[in-house]
Amino acid sequence: MSRNRRLLFGSLGVLGALALITAYALRDPSPIGYFTSGEAQDRFLAAYDDAMDDLPAPDRTLDVRTSYGIVRVYHFAGAAPDEDPLVLLPGRASASPIWADNLPSLLRLRSAYTVDLLGEPGYSVQQRPITTPADHARWLHEVLEVLPEPRVHLVGWSIGGWTAANLAVHEPTKVASVSLFDPVVVFGNLSAQAVLRSVPASVKWFPKSWRDGFARWTANDAPVEDEPVARMIEQGMQSYVIKLSAPSRPSDGQLRNLRIPTLVIFGGESRMHDPDAGAENARRLLPNSTVKVYDDASHAVNAEYPDRLAADLKTLLA
Repeated sequence: MSRNRRLLFGSLGVLGALALITAYALRDPSPIGYFTSGEAQDRFLAAYDDAMDDLPAPDRTLDVRTSYGIVRVYHFAGAAPDEDPLVLLPGRASASPIWADNLPSLLRLRSAYTVDLLGEPGYSVQQRPITTPADHARWLHEVLEVLPEPRVHLVGWSIGGWTAANLAVHEPTKVASVSLFDPVVVFGNLSAQAVLRSVPASVKWFPKSWRDGFARWTANDAPVEDEPVARMIEQGMQSYVIKLSAPSRPSDGQLRNLRIPTLVIFGGESRMHDPDAGAENARRLLPNSTVKVYDDASHAVNAEYPDRLAADLKTLLA
């Protein structure tokens, strides 16, 4: 997979996250996320299924009922089947196929579950409003409670990193460790440029070129390429209205109280936030964690350095 394609995935995933700002500004009256039409949903799911072809075949597909809706989960058999598995949480609007580059190296460590985040375009179906950080944590905790393993290792990228950290501070019962790959809104705020540039690009009826322009900026000026995951994310942004509360930073006290082994990786060239300041905060608030900055990585660090991330995760698991 090319570097440009990897960068594009990262930028589009964050664009979906930042679209929350505009969604709330426009005050759509629906309390839950929805596809704009049956035809739009069909187009998205066709793109999703096409993107899933780049992943190994899951050996189990679960639809887990929670208090907030039905959550799609895939299980991929990997090494050490008797050990606690990984649970992979994608970025906003990117769903399970975003882990295509990572699964080969991660499955050499452990078996893994991937989750389509609730309230996002994907096969998960939101049925009740999710309006607080506790709500975000509760639905994911209910998913983990259904899994047969006693504990799991959470791995989250971008907003998935926020989702993992948010669960760890609210409902850590089954969480053995947390790994955060360039997490947003955990150790620092989004950059002002990221917020400002997202507004004209996050409205679904605006021209695709506006979203592509923002994607190129967040991808550190890499050209946009037409790939299965990119098509899936574009279809999701076009066809799905996200109605989730915007992520809020955990308090310093909440993070200091974490007693879970934690790995934090920042992309040194990420434009979503100040990665050096974020790393400094992570080290200050989580003194027993491992915090690294991959100097030349963008926000899409998960797809740019899958083997390096797996090596660092292997050390954490050990």
